[in-house]
Amino acid sequence: MKEKIKDIVKNVKGIICDMDGVIYHGNELLPGIADFIQWMEKKNINFLFLTNASNRSPRELKEKLQRMGLEIPEENFYTSALATARFLESQAPNSSAYVIGDPGLINALYESGITMNDVNPEYVVVGDTANYNYDNIFKAVQFVNAGAKLIGTCPDTTGPIEGGLMAPSGKALVAPIEIATGKKAYFVGKPNPLMVRTGLRMLDVHSEEALFIGDRMDTDIISGIESGMHTLLVLSGVTGLQDIKMFPYRPDIVAEGIGELMEIVAQIDKEA
Repeated sequence: MKEKIKDIVKNVKGIICDMDGVIYHGNELLPGIADFIQWMEKKNINFLFLTNASNRSPRELKEKLQRMGLEIPEENFYTSALATARFLESQAPNSSAYVIGDPGLINALYESGITMNDVNPEYVVVGDTANYNYDNIFKAVQFVNAGAKLIGTCPDTTGPIEGGLMAPSGKALVAPIEIATGKKAYFVGKPNPLMVRTGLRMLDVHSEEALFIGDRMDTDIISGIESGMHTLLVLSGVTGLQDIKMFPYRPDIVAEGIGELMEIVAQIDKEA
């Protein structure tokens, strides 16, 4: 693994990195992250934290990491909420949506000219939220049955939180609406290539010079592979070592976490 990491990191110019399960669990920062940030800054590697979570804005994510002791500019974050807002703006400018989600999603939609509508929306948009109940599911079902398009910000079924627990995520929240209406949602978040292509443009790097780091085979690693990027799977999130064999594709590198990656990078730098 050391030689493979050496071959990749010596030429890498950009890194797209997932957050939940890679950088932190809930409000708990994972080992090696501060060293990881310092290493990227020292090597002048452009980096972007790209997350399928839609509940927080880039500013809120910046402040969250700031509370954990990391200073990262707001422009280094890109969320599925922003990707969803950009998608709807491109598809139907100045349209309206009934939204099941938190302020990060609602504000992103507003800023893209999408208004909130609980009477006759053109879209029903579902993102991560704790504000999830029978009433908003009922309304969403009625709107979709009336012709509204169903959009999900994230196809993840669960996400890691503190204490090794898993919380329901986007696909799990969309599922009741799909079942009740017989309509399938369109998911904008990873592995949708729209999100990764936008990330590469933001980094201003070619895919062969970029590394994708994530903890999920079915959203992160497949996104990197299909975009032509190098891939690193960390086992600090939802994927275990035994899970890899369930998929017909493989990451370039597998590490226990960012901490192990930094240990190997430090050894490589000493030998250089």
